[in-house]
Amino acid sequence: MNRAHANPSTMFLFDVDNTLLDNDRVAEDLKRHLIDKVGPSAQRYWEIFEQLRTELGYADYLGALQRYRTERPRDPKLLTVSHFMIDYPFANRLYPESLDAIEYAQRLGQAAILSDGDVVFQPRKVERAGLYECFKGHVLIYIHKEQELEDVEAKYPAEHYVMVDDKVRILAAIKKHWGSRVTTVFPRQGHYALDLAEVARYPKPDITIERIGELQKYSLERILAAAAVPAAK
Repeated sequence: MNRAHANPSTMFLFDVDNTLLDNDRVAEDLKRHLIDKVGPSAQRYWEIFEQLRTELGYADYLGALQRYRTERPRDPKLLTVSHFMIDYPFANRLYPESLDAIEYAQRLGQAAILSDGDVVFQPRKVERAGLYECFKGHVLIYIHKEQELEDVEAKYPAEHYVMVDDKVRILAAIKKHWGSRVTTVFPRQGHYALDLAEVARYPKPDITIERIGELQKYSLERILAAAAVPAAK
């Protein structure tokens, strides 16, 4: 492993869903639970879920469940779905070596979570996954994080930022804002990252890795140098 000296002026920012945590697996587990408890009509939940994601710009599992409940106000089975979501063992869905990658970043500089999500379920997910403790409480959750970079900079001032995220759309927006002050790291994990047509729509991230654990292969010098290379289609 590289033994680069830590640079306190470098700030590593990690997304959560499909970056540190396999959220696709979480969604599959929820789908199975819904079908088991509610039956085939559970498909309506996912229709509402997608509608709400379009409206809000982020996944709101509990909000979708609340809307679903208004259509089935007398169905007590929905309460079990709520328990399933709130008590889900998210720590079991962390990607292999995700905690190692976080620890490595903390040795190179500072590190925090930078995520999108609702004000209840996303913080719960971070806590249940053990990430709140791992990041020592350095957790930022916005509605649209790429629009809040000035606030991020105010809370965590740094000479250089490293953004690790599975969505090239987000990485491109952050690169446009911070330019050579940020190194964008793209772990090819989850359905967004594997959507080749979607990925091709945006400039190439500074660093692409196949899994989050591969971050440990990059020295700090190499990570910083990657930001100076102009992103290209």
